[in-house]
Amino acid sequence: APLDAERVGLLLRSLPQWQVVGQAIRREFRFKNFYETMAFVNAVAWISHREDHHPDLELGYNRCVVHYSTHAISGLSENDFICAARVDALLT
Repeated sequence: APLDAERVGLLLRSLPQWQVVGQAIRREFRFKNFYETMAFVNAVAWISHREDHHPDLELGYNRCVVHYSTHAISGLSENDFICAARVDALLT
């Protein structure tokens, strides 16, 4: 079953730059140029492959928006938050 609103709110506290949009969590990342954007996208792809949990990505010249949701349950799971934290760790 998808996480309830209370649990989602609790988990979001550890991911302050992410927000709930519909049945997903979302964050926009900005970069200096296309090369940095693509390097980030490739790193997210590697994480996603390793976790077997794949986000929806919106990609532009200097930006990437990452959306995590668990389609199998039509909502959010703890795995969405784990993967979001791993994506955040790419930039620290």
